[in-house]
Amino acid sequence: MSDRVTVSKTYKLFVGGAFPRSESGRTYPVSDSRGRFLANAAQASRKDLREAVVAARGAFGKWSGATAYNRGQVLYRVAELLEGRREQFAAEVAAGEGAPSRRAQSIVDAAIDRWVWYAGWTDKLATVLGAANPVAGPYFSFSVPEPTGVVGVLAPPDSSLLGLVSVLAPVLAVGATAVVVASEDRPLPAITLAEVLATSDVPGGVVNLLTGHTAELAPWLAAHADVNALDLAGAPVEQRAELERAAAGTVTRVLRVGRGEPDWTTGPDIGRLRALVETKTVWHPMGV
Repeated sequence: MSDRVTVSKTYKLFVGGAFPRSESGRTYPVSDSRGRFLANAAQASRKDLREAVVAARGAFGKWSGATAYNRGQVLYRVAELLEGRREQFAAEVAAGEGAPSRRAQSIVDAAIDRWVWYAGWTDKLATVLGAANPVAGPYFSFSVPEPTGVVGVLAPPDSSLLGLVSVLAPVLAVGATAVVVASEDRPLPAITLAEVLATSDVPGGVVNLLTGHTAELAPWLAAHADVNALDLAGAPVEQRAELERAAAGTVTRVLRVGRGEPDWTTGPDIGRLRALVETKTVWHPMGV
């Protein structure tokens, strides 16, 4: 029997709930931690990014308008599907990050647990971040958290699954939509997560995932006038100041990276939820 011909995978982008090729037709090779070829990934262009932002904006009304309870159920369903593909995620994390099998499995378990944690926050945000304000006069005054809109996410380059979940799950939990630039060198867990989202109850366009060169895509994402917030978690260190300046030009909220690189294993943070909402205060006269 002759040896089989190796059929290499070429993964696509995830935009608007579908899996299109990059309009440029470009791809780039993805290798494991030892430099061995794994697959080809689509290399997104500026046009792909614009289409992803359009898709995210189009999905924002439905997703932000859903009840908090419904969003929580949808996100919990994603966690169930993640659990069902646990072995695949572990293999991809082990290959990309060079982690031993047991370590890779613990990373996947932490990512699933973190997704569940943020799913549980969806119907608690209004209580924790909102308030009934004391006022002098015959009025009621309420402060209510609302999602900021379309969030551009530069995924952490070294934590291809746990870091990605840590920055993406809070975006969805507050009711915002996302355009994600996956880890350039380790995109496979992000691509598999996109496949999970496509088969879950998350509406198309709520999450749009691009693969390619982060340094090429980040400036266009930062300067896009229809992006309301930008998470710099995976931005190259030498590019962060430039990206903040570009975001300032369109009054885009920026989630900065603290000193040193984040440790994504330390646990979830409600601060990310707080950073992705805007507070609307409503006054209403009594007796009306």
